Amino acid sequence: MLICVTKKIRTGMKTKITDFHLDEYAHWVADLSCGHSRHFRHDPPWQQREWVLSPQGRKKYIGFELDCKTCGSPDINRGKE
Repeated sequence: MLICVTKKIRTGMKTKITDFHLDEYAHWVADLSCGHSRHFRHDPPWQQREWVLSPQGRKKYIGFELDCKTCGSPDINRGKE
């Protein structure tokens, strides 16, 4: 049996990084202008983000525009009564 799975690509609304904070596991999290957040981990060899380890590196990304994947997610409660 052959099963074909189509991958849906989510696109969110544009937002900007306003600040960073550490989560309870000491991973860096970006605070976004839309009110959501997004992890930025440096976890070699899978994720190469050395810039997140220094205050100067994080400062360079303040104001960086990206898509908020949470804003682009379908409402998980839609259709539930």
